[in-house]
Amino acid sequence: MDLVYSSGVLAIQHLQSSCREYHFFLNFMSAVGDPRNIFSVYFPLWFHLSHSVGTKMIWVAVVGDWFNLIFKWILFGDRPYWWVKETHFYHNDSLPHVEQFHITCETGPGSPSGHAMGSSCVWYVMITSALNFTRPSSEASVQNLQRFRLLWSCLWMAFWVIQISVCISRVFIATHFPHQVILGVLAGMLVGEVFDHIPSIHNASLKVYLQTNVFLLSFAVCLYLLLKFMDIDLLWSISKAKKWCANPDWIHLDTTPFAGLVRNLGALFGLGLANNSEMFIQSCKGKNGNKTCFKLMCVTATLTSLQLYDFIKIPTHTEVLFYMLSFCKSALVPLCVVGLIPYCVHLLIGEENKKLD
Repeated sequence: MDLVYSSGVLAIQHLQSSCREYHFFLNFMSAVGDPRNIFSVYFPLWFHLSHSVGTKMIWVAVVGDWFNLIFKWILFGDRPYWWVKETHFYHNDSLPHVEQFHITCETGPGSPSGHAMGSSCVWYVMITSALNFTRPSSEASVQNLQRFRLLWSCLWMAFWVIQISVCISRVFIATHFPHQVILGVLAGMLVGEVFDHIPSIHNASLKVYLQTNVFLLSFAVCLYLLLKFMDIDLLWSISKAKKWCANPDWIHLDTTPFAGLVRNLGALFGLGLANNSEMFIQSCKGKNGNKTCFKLMCVTATLTSLQLYDFIKIPTHTEVLFYMLSFCKSALVPLCVVGLIPYCVHLLIGEENKKLD
């Protein structure tokens, strides 16, 4: 792997020297690929456009990130910013310089890239869903078919532009090697494609959500304990991040492997509660559910609320408390998007209609 890593370091150095003037854009694209934006931006927008797409998006994001965690524990991938400090591949007088940024020092293993995998699986769902909405019937005119082919080309071109930009941004900030982001993109697309063939998630009961949560958590914990019993430390990357990060303030607890797992399980649990709640049935499934004004009000209210909600910071001085509060905070996001906010909008519209009558 040293040869692959050293080639990756050359690519990082080339990007950092030639793309320095674009570092604000690359940092932005890294934020675009952040799995946390799936819940606070992409999911609220799509859920009120199509409940089935929004639901699928959460399932894909959660299961995809879970697979990412398992792969990281199995593959033991180094990150560039600590590998260049510890490797014996170079002579002491020829160690390459790799610049670090405030978003470089993630604490989990590096392969595959979570940002690349999360971005590709969610954008894959969005692109394929948009194409399914606009796909013409078999009896459509030649002109409609040509328009659809043009749209197909434009959407997939946009998909690859976004994925390549996210990949380049992750390599530029030296948090991933090139092969790690490529693996992430391919794995994410595979997860997105698999969920195209699992329609049962759209009508899943709360029991199914709870069983899925228990399985994902149990499997991860059992794998962790099994490897720990074999004297394999799955938290080895945290000590390397703390040792080699240029600025200790750049290390955050929410980038640890278990933080992502807890955050995703909370989101899936919240979606299960919301999708099976009376608030969702009365609002989104009721007479107002298909009204454009209702959907616009829901999207506006949820996006605004979630951006404000993001300002609430969880205390990190106690790790167990951090994980518990992170689970609760994540569960509240789909609960608000699917149930609470649409129900409030439903009541507001009902009151307005009564006044008009």
